[in-house]
Amino acid sequence: MIEFQEAPGQLPEGSRVYAIGDIHGCAERLWALHDAIAADLARRPVENPLLVHIGDYVDRGPDSAGVVRRLSEGDPIPGLPTVNLMGNHERTMIDALEGAGASATDWMISGGREALASWGGDPDAPRSTWPAHIPASDMAFLRGLALSHHVGGYMFVHAGVRPGVALDAQTPQDMMTIRNSFLYSEQRFGAVIVHGHTPRIAPEIRFNRIGIDTGAVFNGKLTCVVLEGARIGFMQT
Repeated sequence: MIEFQEAPGQLPEGSRVYAIGDIHGCAERLWALHDAIAADLARRPVENPLLVHIGDYVDRGPDSAGVVRRLSEGDPIPGLPTVNLMGNHERTMIDALEGAGASATDWMISGGREALASWGGDPDAPRSTWPAHIPASDMAFLRGLALSHHVGGYMFVHAGVRPGVALDAQTPQDMMTIRNSFLYSEQRFGAVIVHGHTPRIAPEIRFNRIGIDTGAVFNGKLTCVVLEGARIGFMQT
């Protein structure tokens, strides 16, 4: 059973959001979390449920290809609408495969070796050979990822937002990569920000943000925050 506590934000009556933190190729943990969400939704049906994946599906873990394939095929839990956000690792992968600047080196040192290998590619082969290993449907999924999503009093985004900038004026770079100026801000942002990107041992709940990256690769925990009404709870696998 999920243990709920008072949340820093609120959702409309009849709504519930399940939001999953950074996955990084940990496919088996993701499948188990999807099963747990489906079971919770069956026990406690709600009129307007939503599943949000917060980004960073690829790199570091063993099965980036499996994660992308599952998410690209449509809503992974029948009857549960899904929003998939873009993380900085997806952006780096796209840039590397499209030949942008030094992105190939950036991708390899940030976990791209494991990701490319999961698609059957050789990280030590010429860069020009890499794109042939990634199915067009997977690339279309990655390019089409959203940058943010708003529900009730919450905004879901991969990394965070820049303090002092209106939510509708945030840059893609900040939403995918920002850290310290966001994490240590004491400002209210106009919505409670639900984010990943910065791994912690446990989820973080602050008055202005909720961090759900618990380092699936490093710490062995993939986290889902459950938001409903004025309550918050967590599920982990």
